[in-house]
Order: sequence, then C-alpha cells, then structure tokens
Amino acid sequence: MEIYLDRRATRQIRVAAQEAVEEGDLDSLRDEIIEAFGEDQVEEIERRLDSADFYEHLGDVLDEWSGDDIDELIELLETQLSELGLDLKFEVKDEDEDEEEDEEEDDEPEDFDDEPLLDEDED
Repeated sequence: MEIYLDRRATRQIRVAAQEAVEEGDLDSLRDEIIEAFGEDQVEEIERRLDSADFYEHLGDVLDEWSGDDIDELIELLETQLSELGLDLKFEVKDEDEDEEEDEEEDDEPEDFDDEPLLDEDED
C-alpha cells in the first residue's frame, strides 16, 4: 500500500525537523510528523504496527535519527514504513512550478508598500 504526502505535509515535516535540529525539541517534531499524515493514514500505520501506536513508533524512529540530517530522517521514515508494507511517497515540486513561483515573485514591485493609501483631499 502507498501513502502519499503532499507538498504541504512534506514541507511541514522538513520545517519541523529543521526546528528540531536548531532547538533540540523532538516531541514537537513527533507531533508535527503525525499531523502531516492524514487520519486514515495514521490508522493504517497503527493497524500494521505490533504496538498499534504510531506516536511510540515515531519515538523509536527519532531515537535512531542522528538529529542533524533532515534527509536522513525522511529516509528513516520511508524505511520504517516499508518494513510495515507501506510505500511512502512524497509529492515533489516540479522544476516548472519552481520557475513559475520565482517569476510570480519577480513580478511584484520592489517598492510595494502594505500601508493603505490615504486620500489627502478629504476635508
């Protein structure tokens, strides 16, 4: 069975992992990883776990993790889930989408000001 994580979920895990590297807080990382998975996905994972506890299983994964390489964490998640017969797939941004986003950001004027314009002619 395959489990898909969209870009938002993938980014959520990566950002949380980076924060864990900087702050050393693995508990919040574990919570963020669980939140990145859908409820049905968590239920399927727990159904296949001997302990039936994904939270505890993630604790074991995080204990195995060196704590500084985010790609290593992703690989550990993939490996651990593959041992349960689950194929973890991450939605990856296409290069075309990256270029489009960069172009959209470039289209914004650099002197753009978020403050509202005031009509000075009001009496």
